[in-house]
Amino acid sequence: MSGPYIIRGSVSLPEAELMWRFSRSSGPGGQHVNTSDSQVELRFDLARTEALPQVWKDRALERLAGRIVGGVIAVRASEHRSQWRNRETAAVRLASLLAEATAPPPKPRRATRIPRGINERRLREKKQRAETKRGRTGRDW
Repeated sequence: MSGPYIIRGSVSLPEAELMWRFSRSSGPGGQHVNTSDSQVELRFDLARTEALPQVWKDRALERLAGRIVGGVIAVRASEHRSQWRNRETAAVRLASLLAEATAPPPKPRRATRIPRGINERRLREKKQRAETKRGRTGRDW
């Protein structure tokens, strides 16, 4: 593989905690696809890992609750014909998924009022538009 996959900052996916599983990929590919295990399933035990800070781990477990089975998150890749490229794709996909799941929550929105002048201008333009449309009717013929 092309090195450590960085989640964010200095935190990266530890190679020792990644579990790989290979199987035959479906779809076209000729005779080669029937004999090679090019589909990759990458599993990462998110509940037991020590590589992530506890805050990040809790946040990821909460946000990825629908994708996690028994504390383990799985990513599958079968786009490429070569197992090596599918391994790269799965690892990058897992790293980006964890980066997104461990990101801090956005700042809460501060409620603001619409300025009075803007609201009055909107209503004035609305009345002008209504007058224009009313003038198009042919009732005074």
